[in-house]
Amino acid sequence: MDDKAFDPYATLGVPSTATQGAITRAYRRKLRDFHPDTRSPSPPGSPAADQQLRQVLAAYALLRNPERRAAYDRTASRARPTSTARPTQSGPVVIPVRHRARDSQPKRTIRVVPIYRRP
Repeated sequence: MDDKAFDPYATLGVPSTATQGAITRAYRRKLRDFHPDTRSPSPPGSPAADQQLRQVLAAYALLRNPERRAAYDRTASRARPTSTARPTQSGPVVIPVRHRARDSQPKRTIRVVPIYRRP
């Protein structure tokens, strides 16, 4: 396994800000997909499927331990260029909302604006 190309977050399909519960759920879902007893029929000892299973196991072993995860995040953040520019968007944030009752109605949105409190 190439350590330079290995990204445990991408392997499990979670963002780097994922909670421990989200990481565990993603690991269990991927484990069901790639485990030899539950994956779709493939030749026994298929190297590609076995390699994917090993990557999922290695990713979870790294991310389930808080100290290892913090160490990985520190080293990975040095390798990635970070942008210090802040978004220039101002004004309300539009959040799409889905309604199950009627599909014929136009989709409604919720507008979130800052709340200013005066002393």
